[in-house]
Order: sequence, then C-alpha cells, then structure tokens
Amino acid sequence: MKNIQITTAIIAMIIAIGSIPELKGQDLTGKQIIDKVYNRPTGDDQTSDLTMTLINKSGAQRIRKIKQFTMDLGAVEKSIMFFLSPADVKNTSFMNWTYDTDQGDDQWIYLPALKKTKRISSDSKSDYFMGSDFTYDDLGDRKLEDDTHKLLREETIDGKECYVVESISIDEDYMYSKTLVWVDKSNFIGVKKEFYDEDEDLLKVLAIKEIEKISGIWVIKNSEMKNVQKNHRTTIVLSNIQINTGMSASKFSERMMMRGL
Repeated sequence: MKNIQITTAIIAMIIAIGSIPELKGQDLTGKQIIDKVYNRPTGDDQTSDLTMTLINKSGAQRIRKIKQFTMDLGAVEKSIMFFLSPADVKNTSFMNWTYDTDQGDDQWIYLPALKKTKRISSDSKSDYFMGSDFTYDDLGDRKLEDDTHKLLREETIDGKECYVVESISIDEDYMYSKTLVWVDKSNFIGVKKEFYDEDEDLLKVLAIKEIEKISGIWVIKNSEMKNVQKNHRTTIVLSNIQINTGMSASKFSERMMMRGL
C-alpha cells in the first residue's frame, strides 16, 4: 500500500500515484479509487537527493539537504533518510518501516546530540517532523481500511479532470477529522490533498507540483505542504533519482542510522 511520502517514498505515502483502473470511471466507488491510488508500482528500491525548504510567513527560508533510500521487501517497505546539512541537523537520521498487515508503522529518529536512536511513540505521531509541515503520522502509511472513503464529486483542477474523495478515519481520536484528495481521472495521480483539523477547519494543503516517469515508475519530484493556519510551507524537491539499484536490506537498521553515510 502506498500513500504520498515526503521523499520519493514518503510523499508517496500521503497522496499516491496509482495504475489505470480496469473499471470505467462511473463504476468506481470512493474506496475503489483510493485503493487504486494506494497500490502502485514503486520499484524494488530507490535512492534520491532531497532538498527540503521550510518557509515561514515572512518568507524566510531554511534549506535542508537529505539523502534518502527506500526498499520494498514485500511484506514490509523500509525507508531511511540522512540529513546532510545545515550543521544544526547534520547526521540526524529518520527511518520508517511500513507493513502490509494491520501492524502499525515503526519509526525511529537518531539525534546526534543524544548519540542514540529514539522510537517514535504513538503519542508523538501528531508532532511535526524536524520543523516541517509534515507530522510523523504523515510520514507513515495508512491502510485502506483505516478510513471510510466517499466519492463526493468530479472537479477540474489545473486543467485536470479529477475525482474528489473524502476519507474519514474510523478512529475518532485521529488527528485529522477528514481529508479530501483530488485524483486525476486520466492516470490516477493524486494532485492535491486537504487535511482538516479536529474542529473540521482546513489545516494543511498538500500539492504535487511535478512528477516524472523514471524507469517506468512514476516519481513525485516536487511537492509542497502548506499549513494554512500558520501560513508556513514546506517544499520537497527530489534529484538524482535512481531506481532498482540492488541495494542491501542491511542499510535499514538502527546501527546504520547511528553510523550515517
């Protein structure tokens, strides 16, 4: 199952790119649309360079350089990222394991000042990741059955005819009261996603700015998450993307998080 991840792997966990459906558009339910969005080919592994830019309401920017790796091992998809700069975050690392079963994601962060890894608890999933507009929950995966999905309407956005699907968590304590996703009807790419807070007010908007097919795999190259309540944005731009490099699964461990690149 794939959503949009903040990296090639992590932006794809929040809104995803799916394959063209076998059913005709008018036959699809909201659940079927999201199922096709979540399930997409990503390759056996991917590496990329990531530029994360944090932009506050005054327009001031903080730029972070990251190297990230992902690997699909069948029953579990693993991702790890290493912060390269600036100096205040250098050598910080983050790892996420997403399972095909009902098991929740496992997440760890390594903070070099503490010289140890820390597992992200369920109580911390609503915390924002490294000052960005993505929470730890955003960086993980949602299963199809975690939410109810309703096709609200069809709408054109940026010249693309889209399905608009509302998803509501079955967990009443979930941090978002609902999300809305705009899915391109022509190729089942999620092009926009809105997140609503517990009071059902619009909190954040994720927009996909650029995608590219690399080695037959659709990759999200440019995206932006905007917190409309704080007027703060995080942009993610990927470069030097390589797919199916034959990397080792041993890369995804707490030892490697501490060791770094």
